[in-house]
Amino acid sequence: MKILDRYVVKQFLIGYAIALLVMLGMFITVDLFLNLDEFAEHANLGAGAVLWNIASYYGAHIVLWFRDLAGVITVVAAVFSLARMTKNNELIAVMASGMSLKRFIAPIIVLAALLTGLQVLDQEILIPRLVQQLTRGHDDMPGTKQYDLWFAADSNGNLISTFRFNEQTQRMENAFFILRKDITGTDRKAVIGRIKAGQAVYDFTRKGWLLIDGQMMRVPQSKDTALVGPQTVPADFFASDLTPQQIPMRRQEGYKSLLSSAQLLHMANSKGTRQSDLAELYLQKHSRVTDPILNLIMLLVTLPVLVCRDPRNMKTAIMISFAASTGCFALTFICKMFATEVFFNQVRPELWAWAPIFLFVPIAFIQLDSMKT
Repeated sequence: MKILDRYVVKQFLIGYAIALLVMLGMFITVDLFLNLDEFAEHANLGAGAVLWNIASYYGAHIVLWFRDLAGVITVVAAVFSLARMTKNNELIAVMASGMSLKRFIAPIIVLAALLTGLQVLDQEILIPRLVQQLTRGHDDMPGTKQYDLWFAADSNGNLISTFRFNEQTQRMENAFFILRKDITGTDRKAVIGRIKAGQAVYDFTRKGWLLIDGQMMRVPQSKDTALVGPQTVPADFFASDLTPQQIPMRRQEGYKSLLSSAQLLHMANSKGTRQSDLAELYLQKHSRVTDPILNLIMLLVTLPVLVCRDPRNMKTAIMISFAASTGCFALTFICKMFATEVFFNQVRPELWAWAPIFLFVPIAFIQLDSMKT
């Protein structure tokens, strides 16, 4: 690596660190200011408990905000570093040495691609492991929340409900399970049994719920079918891949964005997934590929604008770069809104997920080709 490349990388990393700290700090400050009263609801537990609750809450949400802001942080870092070099007339010195400006910005593009890998690791590894912390509210102390769950489907198509799930004990109280099977030749399911249990605890070894005071009521398949044996029998186990860690996530709207790609694929192929949810699952699956690519494309669109030799044009270049970034984000948001809607009797989430790339890739190449070097 040349001395100039190391210098450019250093300036970009400084800008990236500043943009990362400023933007995440801004999000934390605004959110804390708006929700400080909710954190203070547990003031009776002491200042230490409240401060720990605040630290654990924002410590988990930082990974979520980083995923959403990764593209903006990269663009802001490029603006910050190139603005400093333009102000000091360093680009003129680079061109006077005979180096092309396209070659000059190459280290920034390579480093941005490597940093995009952090966004992928964040989405695929960190966020799925922090689901329980990411789904709790500001006024919930870690491990103390209790809530209900209604008709959550597992991969077998069975439905699980409970009047109360205790996060601390990982136990369901007054649990209710509906056993279903596929109806041949249709996409519907038939109920074949119902289980009621006073309590249920998940056994990771057997991959299912251990039932306390469980009773299973068998259901005949048709009016003409008679049951052989007793209609109600004791039940002490219910096999299911719906674990206690997934319950807080399944209660939250838009929980699919917290899943890894492997989890999304598993849900898409499972029997318990509703047809209405498949479009969102496929949208999320394709977005895991398109979002990092869009972040790089957005940088390629803005970099040629930022590489200006006259410091007097820098303000205009910054405004144009932010306008282009905003347009890219707005188009991506609109495409994701329409991705699950029906057009011409079809739902094409994969087409909407890739549409912004098809539009902005030519713009990025045109911008790079138009650079005055």
